[in-house]
Amino acid sequence: MLSGGAANAAPPIAAYGQLPGMSSVTISPDGARFAAILGDETKAEIQIRNTSTGQLVSASATARDKLRSLQWAGPDHLIATISTTAAVYGILGRHEWFAINDFNVATRKWKPLLANIENGMNVISGSVTVVTIDGKPTLIVPGIYIPGDKTLSTLFRIYLESGRAVMQEAGTAETSDWVIGSDGKAVARTEYAERSGEWRLFTRPSGQSNWQRGVTKIAPVDRPNLLSLGRDDGSVLVSTRGADDWQVQEVSVADGSWSPPRADLDADLMITDPATNRLIGSLDIGLDSIDYRFSAEADQRAWRSITRAFPGDLVNLSSWSNDHMTAIVEVDGPTNGDAFFIVDRKAKTAQKLGDRYPGIAAADIAPVRSLRYKAADGMEIPAYLTLPRGRPAKGLPLVVLVHGGPASRDDPGFDWWAQAIASRGYAVLQPQFRGSSGFGAVHRDAGFGQWGRKMQTDLSDGVRKLVTDGIVDPKKVCITGGSYGGYAALAGPTLDPGVYRCAAAIAGVSDLRRMLENEIDDRGGNKQNATLRYWQRFMGATNATDPRLDAISPARLAARVKIPVLLIHGKDDTVVRYEQSTIMEKALRDAGANVELVTLAGEDHWLSRATTRVQMLTALIGFLEKNNPPAPAVAGPGAEAGATQ
Repeated sequence: MLSGGAANAAPPIAAYGQLPGMSSVTISPDGARFAAILGDETKAEIQIRNTSTGQLVSASATARDKLRSLQWAGPDHLIATISTTAAVYGILGRHEWFAINDFNVATRKWKPLLANIENGMNVISGSVTVVTIDGKPTLIVPGIYIPGDKTLSTLFRIYLESGRAVMQEAGTAETSDWVIGSDGKAVARTEYAERSGEWRLFTRPSGQSNWQRGVTKIAPVDRPNLLSLGRDDGSVLVSTRGADDWQVQEVSVADGSWSPPRADLDADLMITDPATNRLIGSLDIGLDSIDYRFSAEADQRAWRSITRAFPGDLVNLSSWSNDHMTAIVEVDGPTNGDAFFIVDRKAKTAQKLGDRYPGIAAADIAPVRSLRYKAADGMEIPAYLTLPRGRPAKGLPLVVLVHGGPASRDDPGFDWWAQAIASRGYAVLQPQFRGSSGFGAVHRDAGFGQWGRKMQTDLSDGVRKLVTDGIVDPKKVCITGGSYGGYAALAGPTLDPGVYRCAAAIAGVSDLRRMLENEIDDRGGNKQNATLRYWQRFMGATNATDPRLDAISPARLAARVKIPVLLIHGKDDTVVRYEQSTIMEKALRDAGANVELVTLAGEDHWLSRATTRVQMLTALIGFLEKNNPPAPAVAGPGAEAGATQ
């Protein structure tokens, strides 16, 4: 075991900050080939390899940042989704736009798609559906059509052999979602009126031309979700908010009738078949587990056989062949680290393809445990605690790492941000505070009106729990996070002072009134929209000028800050505007506080570029080590079990 400072023994910061060295691993429908994004920002490739031999079929150099995903369309076409940040005059302000390119395995050539549509944008506005028409793979994609002064959500059909795209069906300015049948035609669509909150469902059986209007619901915030095809082309799945929780129902496309809530689909995600796009199962993410439930017993047996190959590990399905005999899985655990495997059920083999983060060995990964603690009002808060290797779990310096959303959550498994901080000698607490999703409607709804209030004290209640247990030194606690987590980091010294000795906000909100005003501006002055209502519900505000917003806006409370503050923000952020950090910086400087602003050039809200992600981590770790230095690692009795570095 090595002794001395953790920073000397741990992998370099760049190992954590780099984009995954292997990602978007997906297998072709026939199982003969798999594709993946490999490499880093300086040298990245989309590789296609033979499944059985591993032999390289094709390698295409690509710009690493903004390449979002890969998807097979038949055995010979690979679809790459990319994005860019831009403003389109007269349509929308700065926004993240998504486009698709096709790689033809036979010709070894890339071709941009949706490039030939008159009065259409060459972007997609939803997921890509692959269908087989006349024996050939064909794409059905939602996009944007602009006839005159209207902007319509429209379905386009793309013939991959020629690359030609045609408008298949125009929706309306209020069309929000589509579900596509096996013949490539839409069997359901929804509309949503932003001002009134009216949600409308339309269905159409295969072979018919006219839409029939079905159920209408008034949903100012909790808008129903059109999920997917049901068990066949004759039904679709819709998720709606019931009296107590969200529920999934099956809707007949023939007569619009709704089934009772499906208890078997009370899950986080639906699983659809790669060949038919029909429902075959569901996925539920627990605090410590990832649970797959398949409708067909054969699929459930297949999944059990796959997971048995990795005892004690989290196993997540990345993709599988149409016959479900060959699968790509992501495996996360103490033996394999965080890696991709290809499982051949016929040969009964599981072969490692590569690590998601090649510079981080399994032995470098800090142990993570889940816990639950009581908030001051008695509410139970789930959390993750990552402990540094080589140090006893006693009197540790702590970093509270707050997730975004706020209606989001941290998942079990490898977390590059938490692991990077822990590698430098810190315990890392990730509370799933009230308002977080994934732990039931009661837990999420408890956050309504508690932005900056109980959602904030839930965090410091977790700190007090760890102090009581002796794990954490109460004088050595800092707070950080991104997006809403960035807000929480700024709210620490302004709304809940005395807990933290430093705070670092990444893309954090500092002025809530200004944030809501921006939401109105982005929608052409429309003060009645679902996004605004969503934020106001969490903030406990009636409108964008509600004076109660000032009482929970860190920028308006800067005079209370007595600790060092670090602000980090991407210049191309279209979710939380860069000005939120400049407003906070000015307020803190005017108050005489210790503040630094780090600008990430060309970076968006999601830290999509390796260079700026490393820049963020480097600045954050340097700030923590300066203002909350950890003690050196120790060897011998009392060190955390398995803490060899």
